[in-house]
Amino acid sequence: MEGTFYQKKEVYREREEDLEGIKKVDRWIFYLLLGVIGFVPLLVGGHMAEVISPHITDISSISTASKGDLFTFYKFVIMLILTILAVAFFLYKLFFLDYRFPKKAPLIIFGGFLFVIVLSAALAPYKTLALFGQYNRTDGTLSYICYITLMFIAMHINYPKKAVQFILFSLYPFVMINVVLMTMNFTGHDAMNYEPVQKWMSLTLPEGANLGEGSILLGTLNQWNYMSGMFAVMTVLFLAASMAEKHLVNKILHFVMALLSISTMLMSVSTSGFLTVCLLSSFLILFAWKLPNRKKAFITLAAFYMLSIPVLHVLSEKNPRVWNDSIGFFISTNPYVPEVTANAASSTVFAADNNFQLPELPESSVAAGSGRTYIWGKTLELVKERPLFGYGLDTLVYHFPHNDIEARSGLRSETIIVDKPHSMYMGMLYGTGIIGFVSFLLLIGAITWKWLVAFVKNKQVSTVYVFGLAWIAFVVQALFNDTLPGTAGPMFAIAGIAIALLDKETLREK
Repeated sequence: MEGTFYQKKEVYREREEDLEGIKKVDRWIFYLLLGVIGFVPLLVGGHMAEVISPHITDISSISTASKGDLFTFYKFVIMLILTILAVAFFLYKLFFLDYRFPKKAPLIIFGGFLFVIVLSAALAPYKTLALFGQYNRTDGTLSYICYITLMFIAMHINYPKKAVQFILFSLYPFVMINVVLMTMNFTGHDAMNYEPVQKWMSLTLPEGANLGEGSILLGTLNQWNYMSGMFAVMTVLFLAASMAEKHLVNKILHFVMALLSISTMLMSVSTSGFLTVCLLSSFLILFAWKLPNRKKAFITLAAFYMLSIPVLHVLSEKNPRVWNDSIGFFISTNPYVPEVTANAASSTVFAADNNFQLPELPESSVAAGSGRTYIWGKTLELVKERPLFGYGLDTLVYHFPHNDIEARSGLRSETIIVDKPHSMYMGMLYGTGIIGFVSFLLLIGAITWKWLVAFVKNKQVSTVYVFGLAWIAFVVQALFNDTLPGTAGPMFAIAGIAIALLDKETLREK
């Protein structure tokens, strides 16, 4: 029986057609990245989840029940969809358009980290929880796969000429919406008190479910700390963009966005954002010095700091905590709190029975960093029990030693439930163990180091460097804050864009 012999032949490809196809695919991926950066952080809406707790307890925070979330579920869902679409476009470019990676080293680093976090989830005591994360955070393994994948893809596409402006403009709604919501909350007119907002937030809730009493809407992010950290990043980003911008109208618009961002950060009454801006000030000064028109850059920088003083004054008069969580970190005296003369007479309490002695309890106080050092210490004790691959990402709430009497001296009360480590790095160490932690540091360290070297070596810089400054601000504030889909997703994408634009700038100079 005769058969047909097929011989593999090399198919001739039209290089120009492939280049045009790659350009179109990159354009679509860029649109998807803009969605992650500008649209995902804005998503809010009620969502109910059936939470099955591994513990039998009467503590509502960690008990089995149907629980609601307003801030993270839809951010996670849309980010996941956009990431899948970006991967599909990227694979099409890779396998059908003759695209080749410029370098293989990033692929090995990214692939190694993804393997480790997947393995940590597979070995975690609570695997489903490690995969998705807590119902009100959704910051588990799937989210980190999205963060890292978005960063990798963003590093390997070409961008249009006005990409920097497109990205900056895409963040305008995030700043403007949040400054309105935060101002309403700050002045005692929280948006959640108004019926139209309640109806909007309840649209996606199942029938019979209602918003809980006392629900507040600080902004489109979960909590004070996230708002503070993220708007410190926005402050640095838009201030740097304003210094580097040549077009007067755009320069003014970016400057206004920077002022709105620092106002939102201050109203968040959290020290993490203020410290981040302080630490990034040295980078901003160096950035101004390296710009072609350094005189205008320094005038812009000086004007921003001068206008920030009356903003701080007005907000501190309204709420003295604004001073405490900003300047108060360095100066203990608060001029916005009236002095109270202490009563010279002291009260003494005697026990009715001299033979009865109360147990000695730790004094009620808060550890350094608003209790963070206590949380980090206890988290490190947990890491010692599972040092290699950790407990799975975003699972701390079910392993942390709650009701520990020592919490009185670290968190003011032993009844406080700790559900997160308050640090991206501590969360990674706890969730993935030493192996995952080292892999993560290598990954973000390589990205950060590459940008820093270029920033320091180049005699002149351009607007493409503003995203690197924003990334540095993000990794600094992450020392004190956790990640979420609405914060880490956009920033990891921006980090990838920063490296891609930097490579393009370097190639143009050569």
